[in-house]
Amino acid sequence: MVEMEMIEAESGRPAPARITVRAARPEDAEAVWEMAGMPGFRHGTLRLPFRPLAETRRWLESPGEGDTLLMAEAGGMVVGNAGLHRRKGRQIHTAHIGMGVRDDWQGRGVGSAMMAALLDTADNWLDLKRVDLTVYADNAPAIALYRKFGFVEEGLHRAYAFRDGRYVDALAMARLRGV
Repeated sequence: MVEMEMIEAESGRPAPARITVRAARPEDAEAVWEMAGMPGFRHGTLRLPFRPLAETRRWLESPGEGDTLLMAEAGGMVVGNAGLHRRKGRQIHTAHIGMGVRDDWQGRGVGSAMMAALLDTADNWLDLKRVDLTVYADNAPAIALYRKFGFVEEGLHRAYAFRDGRYVDALAMARLRGV
């Protein structure tokens, strides 16, 4: 578990004394399912609305080989989830990151706590050289978070996904280490 002292929230709102980042557990399914159904959370991900709880439960019970799945907690409540998905074969030195934060916890340090834990795993336990992610081009807060952790834009995916009745672009971002 990683604990992060919060002196002042990034948004200026009061923050909890601690955000704890820990390994995901199957019993987190309902909290993740509820979080993923929130409009702001879903708006920033590829997740479709109205997914069944059983789908989330299966994902947590049987993560992919090489996946590191994390939960962020504050006051005993799951407030974010993140994953580091290691590739295989000739890309064994790389991984892809995905993350999301509850609507009512965005801008309060949850993303920073999860990113710090993911990159600690990538750097100090897996010796990954490249970590990449995809983020909607209009998600300025997420892009700022990723830049803060050393990610740079590598390209633009035009009409990357269909969201809220229109096609939206996404940025390809990556962080390289020791290359």
